[in-house]
Formats: sequence, structure tokens, C-alpha cells
Amino acid sequence: MSSTADEGASQTAARLGLSSGQVIQEFGYDDDVDAELRTGIEAVTGTELVDEEYDDVTDGAVIWFRDGDGDLTDLLVDAMTVLDDGGPIWLLTPKAGRAGHVSHSDIEEAATTSGLHAMSTFPIAADWSATRLGTRGRGR
Repeated sequence: MSSTADEGASQTAARLGLSSGQVIQEFGYDDDVDAELRTGIEAVTGTELVDEEYDDVTDGAVIWFRDGDGDLTDLLVDAMTVLDDGGPIWLLTPKAGRAGHVSHSDIEEAATTSGLHAMSTFPIAADWSATRLGTRGRGR
């Protein structure tokens, strides 16, 4: 990848609000994930993404999820297991019209059931949308 492409990938990954030194756990990796986005995340954090088996505290989670991948609620609960309080969970799903697209209502339902809520959604790569999931504040 050229330095210009590296910079573009890093700028895209920076939209996720990640910063240098953070440990980010990745779930749902497969051959269809966006390699440039993954590279950008690693460039922004300065660390390699850790896999689903990682059992130390993490600063954030990136979840690649497609319709048919299983139970999203269970996956969100798994992602929270080693996540530091307040750490972001980014759910990456195929954009509308792409194979494996997950409806926003399905995301909301799984998030609510797991104690989270969808905070924002935006396109993050050619075939992927990013939804930030956060914990519900008190009084909700």
C-alpha cells in the first residue's frame, strides 16, 4: 500500500475515535473484511488487532458481522467481557444492498438486549457501515 493509501486508511480509521496505544479486539474476521480499514486501525493505534481469544483488558472492539453469522446479542456480550469501561464497540456490517446486510432494527434489538444502544452509523468503507454502540446511561 502506498503512503497516500496508508494516510487515507488511517484517516478513515480515525473516524472511529481510536488513538495511539489502544488495544482493539476484533471479532468476525473473514476474507471479506476491509483490509485497508484494518490496516488503518492498526496504524492509528500503533498496535495489531487482537483476536477473539484475547483475554486481557481491551480499549475497544471492532465486530465484523453479517446476516447469518449467528447471534449478534451473544457476540456483543462476548465483546464486552474484556472491554474496559467506556470503551467503544464498533459494529461493522455490510451496507444496504450488499450480501449479508443487517437491518438497523436488528442491530438495535441486539444492542438493547445486551445492554447497549446504537449511537451513530455511517459508511466506513466501500462495502461496510460502522455503528458505534455504547452503554446506556443512568436513568434510561
